[in-house]
Order: sequence, then structure tokens, then C-alpha cells
Amino acid sequence: MGDDPVMDLLSDVIGVMRVGRPALSLEVADPGWQAAAPIFEGARCYVVTAGCVRVTGPGDAAVTLQVGDAVLVPHGTAHTLVNATDGAARFLSGAYRMDQARPHPLFHDLPDLVGLPSRPDRYPNLHASIELVRGELDEQMYGRDVVLPALLDVLLVYLIRACLSERAQSQATGWCTALTDEVIARSLRAVHERPAEAWTVASLGAFAGLSRAAFARRFTAMVGQPPLTYLTWWRLTLAARLLQTTDLPLSAVAQRSGYGSAYAFANAFKREYGMSAGRYRHQ
Repeated sequence: MGDDPVMDLLSDVIGVMRVGRPALSLEVADPGWQAAAPIFEGARCYVVTAGCVRVTGPGDAAVTLQVGDAVLVPHGTAHTLVNATDGAARFLSGAYRMDQARPHPLFHDLPDLVGLPSRPDRYPNLHASIELVRGELDEQMYGRDVVLPALLDVLLVYLIRACLSERAQSQATGWCTALTDEVIARSLRAVHERPAEAWTVASLGAFAGLSRAAFARRFTAMVGQPPLTYLTWWRLTLAARLLQTTDLPLSAVAQRSGYGSAYAFANAFKREYGMSAGRYRHQ
């Protein structure tokens, strides 16, 4: 992995949550148009390319999007969309299927709607990715079915990066700030890169450059979970992913997930998922 802990962790988070291929469409909304988007098993995003669209979520949370503005619906909650102009509006609609049964704690910190005003000066990569997506949809070029899913993956990363950056400025704790805290980000990256290592609170603290007690307090305050609780959660999340996507024997899954024996892994997995690892794989 590279030197940027935010990127490493974000890649891991998206990697364990993503299911299937993303979908994208370019929508045209006539005057007076409105639509209800039902609950979705994943995340949605919208980017206005012409006109003005208002997105309203739970509890009357609402975001009004002008040209170039984006909104992320990270939890797939039901929401409505309304053309907020007298003329036609156009917008990109993206959908990312995710495993909502076990969302990463990072997503817990995000509200139901995250509005991102068009700011090319602050988020040039997000702005550039939106323009690339628009270009592919408008030009109808050969190879679009290959290019668009890749661009959608890029767009999702840039959207979440921007969301985390915006949230970090207004929050003193939580994952948004944990990823920008050099000490905590270093320890999280160690857990993600080497989940099979026999980590303890003391060894993680030493790796991060803090005493055991100081590290435990700081980690828990930032992440919302004690260090070993998150370590266990991450190990079992990786194990579930391996069971879904590989034919590795259970002993190899246990070893890669940081469990010294298949027996210890089997007990931990059943406690977390309510079924045996073998049954989980068959399902």
C-alpha cells in the first residue's frame, strides 16, 4: 500500500462493502417533475448538470443542487427528488450496491444526505471525475460499458473523500477525524495491513507512538470502539469476505484473519454472525 493512510483505509472499506457493479444513468426532469426513490441496498449519488434539483430525505433533511453540485445518499435511505426550476433539469444518477447488513463504522458517521457544492478549487479531482462521467454519457463512445463502471468507482471514492473532509472540519471525534489524526490513522492502517498479527492494545499503542492508556483513550474517543473491539470486527469482516469470494479452506481463512486455530475462529465467527462459517459460505 501507499503512504497515505486515508487512501489505504478508504480502499479497504469500499472493498469489503461493495457488491456487484455500479449503475449510472442521465436523467431528464421536465417542469413539475418529482420522483420517490425507495430504500436501496447501497449508496446513491446525484450530480446536477442543468437546472436545479431538490433532494429531500428522512426528517425533512434536504439539499438543493445547482449545476455541478452533488449529493451522496450513503445509507440508501428513501428520499424524493423534485425539479426545482421552471424549465427542464438534467442530472446524473449513480447507484452502488453495498452490503448493508454489516456496514463499516466509517459510514455510520455520515448523515443520510451529504451535499457537496461544486467547488473545483477545493475538490478538483471530484470535479474532473464528474466531467469525465458526463462526457462518456454525452458522447456515446465505443467502450462505454467498460469505462463507465470504472469512472463510477472513481467518483464514489472522490465523493466519500469530499464528505469526510467536510465532516472533519465540523467534528472533534468520529471516523472523519480519525482518518486525519496521524496517530490513530497509523494504528488503523497497521490493523488493516496486518490483521493476522498478534496485536495488543500495548503493541498498537507503541506502534502509534503512545502509551497503552493514552492510545486506548484516544482510539476509543475517535473511532467509537476500543482498539481490540475494532480489530476483532475487522478480522471477522475480512473472514466473511474470504468465505464469500474464495474457496480457501476454513483453516486458511482463520489464519489470514488472525486466528491461531480454526477452533478459535469458528467460535468467534459464530458469535458474530449467528451461524457457522461453513453455513455462511454455503448461503
